[in-house]
Formats: sequence, structure tokens, C-alpha cells
Amino acid sequence: MSDIRKLPQVLYIEDSEESRSLVRRLLAEKYVVLEASNPLDGLQLAEETQPNLILLDHNLPQMTGSEVATRLKKMLPYTPIVIISGDTSKGARERALAAGAVGFIAKPIDDDFEKLINEYFHGKIEKLDHAERYLQAYQQELVERLEGNIRQLSSALEKNKHLLSQNERMFSMLDRRHKLLQTAARVGQMVTSILDLNDLLKHTVNIICSEFNFYYSGIFLLSDDKQFAELRAGYALAGRKMLEAKYRLPVDEQSMIGKSILTQIPQVASDAEHEGARFKNPFLPDTKSEMALPLIVDSVPLGALTVQSNQINAFSEDDITSLQAMSEQVAIAINNAQLMKQLESANSELLRTKTYEAIATATGEAIHWVGNKAAPIPGSVSRVKEDIKYLLALLSQVDESKLKNDSLRAALQTVKEEAKEKGLDLESILNELSEMNLNRAKSLLSIESLMEDLEIAENSANTILEIKEGLIGPARQRNDASISLEEMITSTVENMGLPDGAVEMGWEKDLPLVHGDIRQLEQVFNNLIKNAWEALTNANVTDPKITIAGCRDNDPNYVLVIVKDNGPGIPKEIQEKIWVSFFTTKGGKGGTGLGLSSVMQIVNQHGGKIWLESENGSGATFYVRLPIER
Repeated sequence: MSDIRKLPQVLYIEDSEESRSLVRRLLAEKYVVLEASNPLDGLQLAEETQPNLILLDHNLPQMTGSEVATRLKKMLPYTPIVIISGDTSKGARERALAAGAVGFIAKPIDDDFEKLINEYFHGKIEKLDHAERYLQAYQQELVERLEGNIRQLSSALEKNKHLLSQNERMFSMLDRRHKLLQTAARVGQMVTSILDLNDLLKHTVNIICSEFNFYYSGIFLLSDDKQFAELRAGYALAGRKMLEAKYRLPVDEQSMIGKSILTQIPQVASDAEHEGARFKNPFLPDTKSEMALPLIVDSVPLGALTVQSNQINAFSEDDITSLQAMSEQVAIAINNAQLMKQLESANSELLRTKTYEAIATATGEAIHWVGNKAAPIPGSVSRVKEDIKYLLALLSQVDESKLKNDSLRAALQTVKEEAKEKGLDLESILNELSEMNLNRAKSLLSIESLMEDLEIAENSANTILEIKEGLIGPARQRNDASISLEEMITSTVENMGLPDGAVEMGWEKDLPLVHGDIRQLEQVFNNLIKNAWEALTNANVTDPKITIAGCRDNDPNYVLVIVKDNGPGIPKEIQEKIWVSFFTTKGGKGGTGLGLSSVMQIVNQHGGKIWLESENGSGATFYVRLPIER
């Protein structure tokens, strides 16, 4: 087999894949066949590879074989060129030789092809009779083709100039439209992030005038009876004056604002001074062009946006399109702000109503229970008053002169005077006391009894206050902020005074902050930890332990806190009841039954969720999921 590196190279320029394949098969044994499917690629390949022989189809796209041959001859003057052609017309061979080819092979290719190629490769050159005549004809053909190409190029150049001019105008229009739409989108994005209605309206007119460089902008909203468009925001000094004057327009066709609301179609006055259906505003004497854009959401008009310029014909079609797109965003933002205001008002009212309902519909048993807690207070107070009366009577017997300290003498004198002012007859009380038997007198004057009565009153009052806090606490006004749960819960545990090692905590690294009221969330975890510790101590667990862990929830928008104890657990039959107000498992040991109820309410109000998992003898685990700071 021949060494391919030593074989001569033949370049074949032919647009037909079948012809190239045939030539490749016939010459592959003795030559390295290079191929190009078009004249331009063929010229480049010839320059790069410097082949030993070039075969050239006459009928090529873009250029004729003769033209390509001329170019190749100038590029590679010593490389033989053979034209292969299916042209059987008279003079085809002569024209090919005049163009610089050394030979001409007619298609279809036959068995002599390989022999002919070998001859041309070894120096065969076909003779051209009357070469001068054919060369002149070929040059004339080239001139005519060149003139035709020049005419085509000139025509294309003129067309391109016209297209370039049109494209420049189009690009200018598109660029301006893009800037307008970009500005409208930016305005829409800015205003839709504002949910307070008054701030929204004020910012909108300011942004429109600054971004679009307009003389004035104002926003009208429909009155409650839909009969008037009331100015709610206006730009600069003129806007402030109109707001102070409570400026409004009837919703009719006598003004552009009224007409745009009625028809729900933008109204444009390119020359405002000569526009009939336009209200002449004395606050805006320099207006030359005006546009009124209806503010519509779901086919319901909310009002209208006015944009005014001190230039005539200030608004193009692109301006109208862009401003209309922007006004739609503004309308949505206004509608959202109005809905948010209504929602906040309804939510506040609902929250107050639910709170009152929760108090008003408390069960008779719970109310009776609260009454039982309050019942000891009057009796205890009465006994304390009685005890104090007898103690004051005894104190009145102290001889002031025997007291060495002036402050003590003055204090004793004050006590006697105040007792007299209160109508206490200390001598009669003393006589009553002296007539009692010894045991009766001792019981009345017992400090232990007095302190016991005070403690009863104090415990009863504290229990009632706990009930009040459990019912009303979650409904208080929230003061939301960014909160680190790790810091907050760690501080809560430290302040509870639990034994060292009783609580173990583990926190995921870089845990996001949550958003909420720190006081209410402290109450949530204080209740959960306190309940867990009481369950452990009441059950006499040998090694009581509370585990607290914080991590990202499966939903990345939430943080999950887990509070787990190793106590006796919560029975299945009461796991749903523990969330109900006034339900308690502590009996008469002081529980109000409002701790977990308020915990659930607080977590729900924060947009979170709390749930329990527990098995008898395996402890209780509470899961608290809270939204992260956005």
C-alpha cells in the first residue's frame, strides 16, 4: 500500500456530492483528493494546500468555472488546472483553455478519466488554435459579467442605503420606546412595592414627573358615590395648592379626567389651549399638552392619572403606549393598597371580635373556676382588716415617751391619728380584746394567720392575672422586628433559673433570622419549656432533660424549633384537647389551661405552625415552625 504522505494532491472543486464521490473513488489509489463544494472554499483551500493538480467543475454557484480558473492561475501560476464540464456547446473547450486551463474533460466521466488525469499531471497541455480570438471573447465575457455585477452591487448599495436609513429611524424609535417601557416598568416596580395608599399616590406622581420629565402629574380617585374624581396626589406647589383646596372634578365629559373614567379610554390633548373637551385648570396655566389615563382593575374604574407638559405635541404614540402600561401598574398598586387597608381594618376588627367572643363564650365551668379563685380574696381581706384593727389597738398602748427614737415616736403618733380619722375606736377594740379568752386572742393576733390570708389573696389575684394575660396577650398590638431565635431562647432559658444541665441546645449554623414580636415569641417558648419542666418534675423523672434544637425547615422560607422532654409523654386521648382554652391536666395545682391555647394563637398570627408528637412513656416533642426574615 502506498504511503499517503508521498502521494501527490489533487484539489477537486465541485458542488455535486455524487461527482466528488466518483472522482475520489477513481483517484484514491494514486492521489490524495482534496475537495471543496463551492468556489470560495476552493480558492482558500488551494492557497492553503498548494495542490499538484486542480480539477474544476465549470458550472459552479457564485462564479463560473472559467472565472475560478483565472483566479487560480494568478494565485498558482505553475499548477495545472483541468476543467470538467457537462457543457457540450460549441466553443466550450476553447473558452476553458482561454481561461487558463491546461485541459478540458467532458462529462460524464468515463474509464479514460484516470488516464487523462495522469497525463495532465505529467505535463500534458491541450493546444488552443486561434487562441487570441477566444481569449478576446473570454475577456469580453468577463467584462460583461463584471458590468452586471457592478450594476447589481450599485442597486444593492442603493437599497442598502435606503434600508439603513429606515433601520436607523426604526432603531431610534425602538430605542426611545425601549427607554419609555423601561422607565414605565421601573415606575411600576417602584410603586407596586408601596402598600400605604397615601405614600403610594405621593411617590407615584413624583416618580412620573422625575422619570419622564413632565411638567405636572396628578392622581384622581373616585369618591364614594362615584360622582366625582377627587385629587388625592399632585406634583410640586400646584399639586399642594389643589390638595389644600380639595380639588375635584365631576365624572362627566366636560373634562378629560371625567371622560377618561366614563369611557375607560385614554384622552390626549396635543394642543391643550385649543382643546374643547378639556377643563382649563387655573392652577396649571402653562399646560400645552395633557393626557388623562384611566386607572382600571378588572374593568372597574378607580380614578384617573393626569400627565401634563408645557410643550405642544409632547405625547407620541409610544408615549401613550408606555404611559398606559405604567398606568395599569399604578392602578393595580392602588387597588392592592386599598385592599390591604381594607384587609388590615377587617383583620383588626376580626381579631378584636374573636378575642371578645373567646372571653364571652368561655364555658360555665371555666367561669365558675375563675370565680372560685376570686372567692377567697374578700374573706382574706376581711380577716386581714380585722387583724390589723386588733394590732393597732395593741399598738396604741405603747407609751410614746419611752421610745428613744424621734422617728418612732412620730410614726406612732401618726398611726394613732390616722386610726382616729378612720373612725376606729381603739379603746373599744382594746376592751373587746381584753374580754376574749386567751386562745381566741392568740388566734386573732397570729402573724402566721395574717401572712396566710395575704398569701391566699396574692395567689388568687396572680391566677386571675394569668388568665387575663392568656386570653388577651396574643391580641395585643405587635411590634415586629428581626429576631435571632438562638439568642432569644438561650436568654429565656437562662432567666428561668432551671438547674444546670437540665436544658441542652443545638443550633444549625447560620440559621436565618425570623420576623415577629419578640415579647410574644418569648412567651411561646417560655410556656413550652415551663410545661416540659413541670411534667418532668411532677413525674419524678430520674434524669430530667429538655432538648431544644433549631434548624432550617424543609420549606426554606421557615425555621423549625424542636422542644423535646424525656418525661412520661401526653396520652393520645387528650393531645387534641391541650390546645383548647381552660383545659388543664394540673387540676388544682395552679394551671389556668390557657398556656398552650395562647401559644398556638401567637404562632398562627405570626404565619407559623405548631404541633405535637408524643407517645406514652416516650416524652413529648413540640415543633414550632416560624417564617424567616424576608
